[in-house]
Amino acid sequence: MTRSWRFSTLIDRHRALGSNLEDWSGMGTAWSYSGSADDEYIAIRTKAGLMDVSGLKKVHITGPHAAHLIDLATTRDVEKIYPGKSAYACMLNEAGKFTDDCIIYRISPNSWMVVHGSGTGHEELTKAAMGRDVSIRFDDNLHDLSLQGPLAVDYLAKHVPGIRDLPYFHHMQTQLFGLPVMISRTGYTGERGYEIFCRGQDAGVIWDRILDEGKAMGIIPCRFTTLDMLRVESYLLFYPYDNSQKYPFADEGPGDTLWELGLDFTVSPGKTGFRGAEEHYRLKGKERFKIFGVLLDGKEPADEGAPVHAGGELVGVVTCAMYSPLAKKSMGIARLSVDTAVAGTPLEIHNRSGVIRATAQPLPFDDPKKTKRMAKG
Repeated sequence: MTRSWRFSTLIDRHRALGSNLEDWSGMGTAWSYSGSADDEYIAIRTKAGLMDVSGLKKVHITGPHAAHLIDLATTRDVEKIYPGKSAYACMLNEAGKFTDDCIIYRISPNSWMVVHGSGTGHEELTKAAMGRDVSIRFDDNLHDLSLQGPLAVDYLAKHVPGIRDLPYFHHMQTQLFGLPVMISRTGYTGERGYEIFCRGQDAGVIWDRILDEGKAMGIIPCRFTTLDMLRVESYLLFYPYDNSQKYPFADEGPGDTLWELGLDFTVSPGKTGFRGAEEHYRLKGKERFKIFGVLLDGKEPADEGAPVHAGGELVGVVTCAMYSPLAKKSMGIARLSVDTAVAGTPLEIHNRSGVIRATAQPLPFDDPKKTKRMAKG
């Protein structure tokens, strides 16, 4: 934790659950607990789990030029985002390459919050703010507790009027246990879930009470890295672990296009004028690789960074993998050459333990129509 400069108020709770609080994005984060990650994965897929994702960076942007700033820095048409609504977006550099992803929350006409991970989102926003009538403030007191799974809404409905009517990618200002919170219907699991934004001084009370009251429903605390199992099934990328920052091309600097990552859907139709826009459009059809799924024979998961071969040639690398105890399948996210990123292509995964046969598989593996995330009632 020598690089950590941000601290969750839930540190003692994570340590009690067996975490050593590894650094992520400058915050000591519960990458490990003493229990079973499989049990946590099953809880989120079948009941619900509670995670501390406060390591995400929360940036408040206010003022008359706030919307203009976000419009310049991100791929979304912000005028379509009304107060109470949010949107998933990407940020690019001048070369049209991905630098970070984020969720944009419109709090009021001139007040926004952008939540991003370990990329350069804060720097990108600050750069766009130069010379504009806008205020940018990084908020490290605001904690983010993520309650994810099919029973999350049943638990919250006991305490939050109207929570069942909150649509996907919308948020509400409300109270939970008499404490001020913003609850957002978002998450990083592929399940119906909610993020509870609260003050640092309230996070312990909220964490303890959800776990205490939710125990009978099967709600359990979950480590941050359980997300790796969930994101593989649900095609949720994690910067920089799926990117060329970690898996660079020879003689090329880091940076991937949205076309390569399958994130081009985050560009609002017809939008121009955002940072890197011209290069983004120019690079369509010039993909060096594609993010794609791999389905392995047997139960052994692929090693992180395992080379992928086809026809005796190196064609890619596995960036994240897991064996699903529910689906009874071994699967992974991979960076594959464009000609092998086709459903059914025979592949070989070169694990440290030996070669495993696999096939190329479109993503996501789980719930491709997002029916769980978007369920009503």
